[in-house]
Amino acid sequence: MPPTPAALTDFSPRAIWEHYGDAVIAGAFNLVAALAILIAGVWITRWLAAAVNRIARKHSRIDNTLAAFFASIVRYGLLAFVVIAVLDRFGVQTTQIIAVLGAATLAIGLALQGTLSNVAAGVMLVLFRPYRLGDFVEVAGQKGTVRDINLFITELSTPANVQVTLPNAQCWGAPILNYSVNGTRMLDLTFSVSYKADLDAATRVVLGVVAGDARVLKEPSPFVKVSALGDYSVTLLANLWCRTADILHLKLDLTKAVKDALDDAGIDIPYPTNVTYHIDAGHPGATSDGARRDRISAAHVTSRPDDEADS
Repeated sequence: MPPTPAALTDFSPRAIWEHYGDAVIAGAFNLVAALAILIAGVWITRWLAAAVNRIARKHSRIDNTLAAFFASIVRYGLLAFVVIAVLDRFGVQTTQIIAVLGAATLAIGLALQGTLSNVAAGVMLVLFRPYRLGDFVEVAGQKGTVRDINLFITELSTPANVQVTLPNAQCWGAPILNYSVNGTRMLDLTFSVSYKADLDAATRVVLGVVAGDARVLKEPSPFVKVSALGDYSVTLLANLWCRTADILHLKLDLTKAVKDALDDAGIDIPYPTNVTYHIDAGHPGATSDGARRDRISAAHVTSRPDDEADS
């Protein structure tokens, strides 16, 4: 019942209670209900977030970083509903709050679309895992060992120990070469020998060195073949397989070992040569441009680096 005008001027406890009692009771009830919603909501939110994190970590295709990200989405999403429910108990127009939050989310999304694209790319990288921590990769034109992957950036450490930080959107949008994902790698080495060399003997020497190294796998078996005929040398290709961890040092060691073995076998490794022809101006017919071109052309056709060595 609304108070009478006389009651409004009466400040006795009874009059105050009659005037404000219902509002105090309703406010106290709403306060208790809001606290109950807040406490229960926070507890349920934490429990669900922990459950999502725990279940996601058990999944073989979900990385720990992505599991924590999913748990954070669940936690903050539920907390938003809890806050709205608490405000509703105090008579706040939650529909207006939702509309404001929606508009703010849209504005923030447009302002941070680059950052959000990195987050989306980070989720894809962590979900599909084209590379992991410790892998040696080439991505976005950079080579290095993966040191860190999060939802925004990927950090690489180059062989020169230089840190490279790449936005995830740039990594996901470019071809990714992972040199560590497979346990074995194929290695091709090329060696040049003289045209005068015994190719069968050179092949045996190179194959002996390659096959004799314990780091070279027996299967697939290594082989050595003639791969090209150059201007001044014959190119031998040595094809072999090895463990990924051994490939760098094996390449360097075999290069030196093959060089030493070819030297011991007396097989020459040629080097580029230039042949210069001088035409005597007093030679008969030297004044004729056609005769001069014929002599130079004939000299180049019939001359080879090996012929020069014989002369």
